[in-house]
Amino acid sequence: MTARPRRTRRIPHAMLADWLCVAAPAAFSAPADIFPPWQHGRNNDALHRGLEFTVPQVDVLADFHGDLTAPKLVLFVGGNYFFVMAPLVAKFEEDHPDYRGKIFWETIPPGLLVTQIKAGGTITVGNMTWTVKPDAYFAGLAQVDALIADGTLTGPAVPYVTNQLTIMVRAGNPEHIASLNDLAKPALRLAMPNPAFEGVARQIKASLVKAGGDALARAVYEDKVQSGTAELTRIHHRETALFLMQGRADAGVLWKSEAIFHEQAGHPLAHVDIPAGQNTTEIYAGALVNGAPHPEAAREWLAFIRSPDAFRIFQRYGFGRYDAASATRTGPGVSTDTDTATDTGTQTLPRNQADSN
Repeated sequence: MTARPRRTRRIPHAMLADWLCVAAPAAFSAPADIFPPWQHGRNNDALHRGLEFTVPQVDVLADFHGDLTAPKLVLFVGGNYFFVMAPLVAKFEEDHPDYRGKIFWETIPPGLLVTQIKAGGTITVGNMTWTVKPDAYFAGLAQVDALIADGTLTGPAVPYVTNQLTIMVRAGNPEHIASLNDLAKPALRLAMPNPAFEGVARQIKASLVKAGGDALARAVYEDKVQSGTAELTRIHHRETALFLMQGRADAGVLWKSEAIFHEQAGHPLAHVDIPAGQNTTEIYAGALVNGAPHPEAAREWLAFIRSPDAFRIFQRYGFGRYDAASATRTGPGVSTDTDTATDTGTQTLPRNQADSN
């Protein structure tokens, strides 16, 4: 008996298209403006941009800014204040017009920036590889101090502002998150920085321990990761907000300035303050890179970054002032890794905190 050939069922194109529309994940129908880059070209000081070709979700280099052709200043900046760089660069170029259109900066996590430095400035993103040697590097004070000690950077370290943690949620806080302890709820979906890539995870763990002991830290960073209700990010300053806006996560812990930026940008996000006694404060600092191609330009930027004009820009996004003379941060709601936080007044900060981002 001869077997009859099996007939292949063909699905009409129109029916297939209808099915794909129904089956596509909700993320595909999300508004394009929720995807990075979020600043509509302002984070690029190039004077001549030629062809504008940016396709959200497809062709975007959100953390690389400016013109690589012949920069006069190259900055490697820990990415969690990428949004402050546009007004900072604009003000710096206003005061130093020779640099207008000649600054290139990157805003990936600071640990990855170090890897790029040690690779001679070479980096590959997608199908593109380029080499750019930095003049100055910016991260947490402890990281900067360590890189000065090993010869990667040239001292002194220049501290300039401080930052604290917050819980980012969707607008209206639909899950009614009130504290760090709520993050352990089994059904709550989290986006959390990966300790393997992002130094801020260490500071978040410290705050979780302050709020609920080692059990809370394990619940968030071990139990929920294993159960699939906590997703670890590789670049939280892009992914956390995006995951929340896509409905992929309900909450995530990050720097307060990041939440303030998204709220000011009109994104459907909000934040829940962490009490001072449970919070962690980071000191931001920078230094000259050893062998910098433009050392004088780097020194001018390092002087600018701690100026009153620069602080006024940082202040818009909730950063605190760093008092270099007394190694203190002044202002309300100060807390540190030492558990000696106060709600008001002045608090001395240790120099041995983890690197930012």
